[in-house]
Amino acid sequence: MIEFIKQYWLGVLFAGVLSLMGYAWRRFFTRFKKELDEQKLIKDGVLALLHDRLYQVCKHYSEQEYITAGQLNNIEHLYESYHNLGGNGTGTELFNRCKSMKIKHE
Repeated sequence: MIEFIKQYWLGVLFAGVLSLMGYAWRRFFTRFKKELDEQKLIKDGVLALLHDRLYQVCKHYSEQEYITAGQLNNIEHLYESYHNLGGNGTGTELFNRCKSMKIKHE
């Protein structure tokens, strides 16, 4: 046994190091993938909240048939974030409707 170890110690050491590196890589990749998945879920959640908020405020302003400059500015901030996160055309349509409304000066 000792002769075997003396003769093949470098190969055994190399195999052990490779095994540890493979294990470490797998753990790192699994953790990295989990972080990416969580990041996507958070992004999708924020996008849904922004869409809902855009829908609610645009519906409210459509019912009152006018919008103030401050309210329009608020909607522009909401829409910009929504659009930059990859929001779809529904939010764009709502934003354009609000932009085309009569502006009431405060």
